[in-house]
Amino acid sequence: MAKPRIVVTREVFDETIAFLEGHCEVEANQADVPLTAAQIAQRLKDAQALMCSLTDKVDAGLIAQCPHLKVVANIAVGYNNIDIAACSARGIMVTNTPGVLDDSTADLAWTLMLATARRLTEVEANIRSGDWTGWRLKQWLGVDVHHATLGIIGMGRIGQVIARRAAGFDMRVIYHNRTRLDAAIEQRLNATWVTRDELLAQADFVVLQMPYSQETHHLIGAKELARMKPTAILINSTRGGVVDDAALIDALTAGTIRAAGLDVFENEPKLNPGFLALKNVVLSPHIGSSTETTRRAMAMTAAANAVAALNGALPPNLLNPKVKA
Repeated sequence: MAKPRIVVTREVFDETIAFLEGHCEVEANQADVPLTAAQIAQRLKDAQALMCSLTDKVDAGLIAQCPHLKVVANIAVGYNNIDIAACSARGIMVTNTPGVLDDSTADLAWTLMLATARRLTEVEANIRSGDWTGWRLKQWLGVDVHHATLGIIGMGRIGQVIARRAAGFDMRVIYHNRTRLDAAIEQRLNATWVTRDELLAQADFVVLQMPYSQETHHLIGAKELARMKPTAILINSTRGGVVDDAALIDALTAGTIRAAGLDVFENEPKLNPGFLALKNVVLSPHIGSSTETTRRAMAMTAAANAVAALNGALPPNLLNPKVKA
């Protein structure tokens, strides 16, 4: 019996390809040249599985061109690039890669907090340009992370990992979530639930950690930024679109808030050029999960999800379980 076909839209690791080849006929884009929707559809005409990245849009139009598709395995924890309702209507399983990237993504949020608080990109640029002339008492004054108030909006797995790390900095942790955590979890994290407005008004660091959706689009805009302390720092390492980038640029320019650390942007990679003119923002190119160990684990998790679905088993990370039922 012929093996099922899987299309892999972006470059993955050799061990991922080897694993897939043990179960499937693999068409992999190891050249890593981004494929257009038409190119993906052409490759999927006779394929049963798609292993894609968060930059690949899987919508109803694409799905309509893929009559044999059984599973879409996203190499990401987020899945706003996939129309799950359209997939479910066609009986196509959709999976993601939760869990394996929690710690690395939390580490990146902390990297942005520390770098922004201590103005690391500014001071490094000063050294590289040859402008540093020596030590001065009032030079490059930043703000303390230790004993500050950390406010986390979105207290899922990654938010909780971020909160755990705050204990080492003796921080007060407050959070806002649609569903309040169990008291035992709050106690373990030493975290206190507050309303979103209370969090914005009290936090020295506001960290965003929720998926992007229509409900979270521009969750932080001009009104929310105005509620924050003028000394506060905003950290977005979750998804572009959760923050109104134009409003944030205005707030950073006007001094409405002190600074921001950003790993994600609206319309990335075409970020708003206004950020580039600002010194009080630390920018990184969507690298939250970008460690070798984590990215290898993400690729293998996606591959395992796809193979399970093709073998008639329940994928470990199925997002639309009613399809399987």
